Amino acid sequence: MGRVEATRQVEDALWRVGFVHVAGVDEVGRGCLAGPVVAGAVILHPDRPIRGLADSKLVPPAERERLAGVIRSVALAWSVAEVGPADIDRMAIHRASLEAMRRAVMALTPQPDAVLVDAFRIPALAVAQRGIIHGDRLCASIAAASLVAKVHRDRLMAALDEQDGRYGHARHKGYATPEHLAALERFGYSPHHRLSFRPASLFDKIASGGEPPAAS
Repeated sequence: MGRVEATRQVEDALWRVGFVHVAGVDEVGRGCLAGPVVAGAVILHPDRPIRGLADSKLVPPAERERLAGVIRSVALAWSVAEVGPADIDRMAIHRASLEAMRRAVMALTPQPDAVLVDAFRIPALAVAQRGIIHGDRLCASIAAASLVAKVHRDRLMAALDEQDGRYGHARHKGYATPEHLAALERFGYSPHHRLSFRPASLFDKIASGGEPPAAS
């Protein structure tokens, strides 16, 4: 799918009926083998629209960096929150993603009176919520949250690569690329990997009684 700029139609409708602080929230890194799942939350300023907001997966890296900087300077509020690999293994990725989004929303100042979420509803939030299918492509505040979260997570993965360059995290950001799978086969898991994530292409031998690579 090509890049389409997200609009503020949903936010405009909520502002018109009296909601004041409308937050968008989204997570990135859900399908990675390494690193945290990261959520962003953003309350856009009604009078300061930001051009070019779109799903972070469809925006080139340099443009993501630029847009994230604009969001951080123009939005009424923004935040990011992380849930790390050990907690992902303990909670499972769906619950960990929801927890990261909950933490991101709770870190906003001011607190929102409505929250827009990409497809899901976040448990334990005492605030009006609306789940929007493909919200990161359609809804400006969710797209903004996706961009802020993506830039933050990419920087984290680049920092991990500086600490331990065996896996190439700066290039693949923890996703299951051939380079990453080859490194896992050679070096095993690191403390930054999700031990519960075992791609079939690498761990077929488990089914036949073999052992997965050990953590190192």
